[in-house]
Amino acid sequence: MADFNPLIKDWYRLNKRRLPWRLTKDPFKIWLSEIILQQTKVEQGLSYYLKFTNRFKTAEDLAKTTEQEVLNLWQGLGYYSRARNLHFTAKTVVNEHKGKFPKTYTELLKLKGVGSYTAAAIASFCFDEPVAVVDGNVYRVLSRVFDLEIAIDSSEGKKYFFELAQNLIDKEDPALFNQAIMEFGALQCVPKNPNCEICPLDSICLSKSNGTWMNRPVKSKKTSVKHRFFHFLIFQNDQTTYLQKRSEKDIWQNLFQFPLIETDENSEINNFENYTPHTPSKISAEIVHVLSHQKIHARFYHFNHLPSKIDTDWMAVKMTEIQDYPIPRLIDRYLEIESLE
Repeated sequence: MADFNPLIKDWYRLNKRRLPWRLTKDPFKIWLSEIILQQTKVEQGLSYYLKFTNRFKTAEDLAKTTEQEVLNLWQGLGYYSRARNLHFTAKTVVNEHKGKFPKTYTELLKLKGVGSYTAAAIASFCFDEPVAVVDGNVYRVLSRVFDLEIAIDSSEGKKYFFELAQNLIDKEDPALFNQAIMEFGALQCVPKNPNCEICPLDSICLSKSNGTWMNRPVKSKKTSVKHRFFHFLIFQNDQTTYLQKRSEKDIWQNLFQFPLIETDENSEINNFENYTPHTPSKISAEIVHVLSHQKIHARFYHFNHLPSKIDTDWMAVKMTEIQDYPIPRLIDRYLEIESLE
């Protein structure tokens, strides 16, 4: 497989996308881009990257702001633990590293929210350390080119693929190699219907010659999905409503939502005596919101008055001020289509 390295780098030089984080070796910006792009497509992540880099020029700038502002800027991107870790790590870099990111893979791994992939990206892109990045794109490329049946979600598989990528990496220019193999997986060796006829690795791709490419990569585990049933109560009168902050270590931690009743069954609620003797003026259709390991089944109950009883964690806000608070994408989408006056 001596041809693998030059072929994939030549392809990258001709086909790479011009992305702003590829025009810098600033570890703060590389770190931002990598955190934003976790579980996020480039097309969506780009606007958030520009938003954050326009607002924050350094780790110190980010550390000085509030978590609520970070969550506000992050709104709509999902996986909000990334945003909280982002803020926490910026403060760590400032307080423990004098505002400078660690320069080695090993030290970068000690930062909260920085896993092996992100540490490898920063170390190789910014400091030319020859350590391989292994993400979903890299797993797919390597498993197909080398026709590997080992499961990528097993501890054995993760170790094997990292060692393979580490053996392939260009020690003289690790940044170029890492960018090339990731971009190749993103644009050429895509999950479904890859155009193998114009693939520069066609002649050395073992799964292509063996007819097994559609079965690569191999996964051993099936993700179990938990179904949850959320009932949001929208009380509004004279432009006032109520929100509550999610404080528990659950989805959407530290985000704001309308008062919530969670049930074990997927059916409408008929009794609201804990809050009001009245019935809803409107009940939305069920809205399904899919997360990585959970599926939220949500309904919104509208009341044209304020509640007679409120919980201690409820806070009164103006309807026009809701967007000043970081809210889950599920609620944000509902407000986009539902005019609350």
